[in-house]
Amino acid sequence: MQIHAIPVHTRPREKLLNQGPNALTDAELLAIFLRTGVKGMNAVELAQSLLIQNNTLSNLFNASLSDFCAFKGLGEAKYVQLQAVLELSKRYLKERCERDILFGSPEAVTDYLTIQLRGLDHEVFMALYVDNQNRLIKDEILFRGTINAASVYPREVVKAALKHNAASLIFAHNHPSGVAEPSQADKLITKKLQNALALVDINVLDHLIVAGNQCISFAQRGLI
Repeated sequence: MQIHAIPVHTRPREKLLNQGPNALTDAELLAIFLRTGVKGMNAVELAQSLLIQNNTLSNLFNASLSDFCAFKGLGEAKYVQLQAVLELSKRYLKERCERDILFGSPEAVTDYLTIQLRGLDHEVFMALYVDNQNRLIKDEILFRGTINAASVYPREVVKAALKHNAASLIFAHNHPSGVAEPSQADKLITKKLQNALALVDINVLDHLIVAGNQCISFAQRGLI
């Protein structure tokens, strides 16, 4: 069915304008991004086909350039546009974290970390430096590669926290395996960092693990 044959009030653009973006399905939102369909499929049908082929939005968004361009109806121009949209989303969420009181808006932290860390094929360990009003000062990737007790250096973390004049820290790392449950090593690292930072009166507010669309909080689990 051609897009102009769909009733006006149910077309993605008009639906968004009249009902807001939350009223749209994933396929309808993706169709607005795609703008046009291909022979035999309108933009909504193409979007539905792409979601079926990729199983999730995350898989489509995290596809490499070559994999992305292999899908019917997609090419380098769309890949560039999508990467620009994703980067703008990251920067928008970072601004929210910097502007908002973090734990008055914990979903902003979770959203920001999830979009930053999911889809990575290697493990990274991040620190979010927080002021005494729980606002973000800066975030930083401290370590890359397999995270274990030997690869995270408390002295370096303390030096960085003092450099940024942080009152508190939030730690985060990803599990590329897709399993979000904290390991024993994760718990040991967290305790080690807590003890080191306590010596200079800096609190550890939380440690979050991102795996796919999951985000597990040590604070909510009572592990901090």
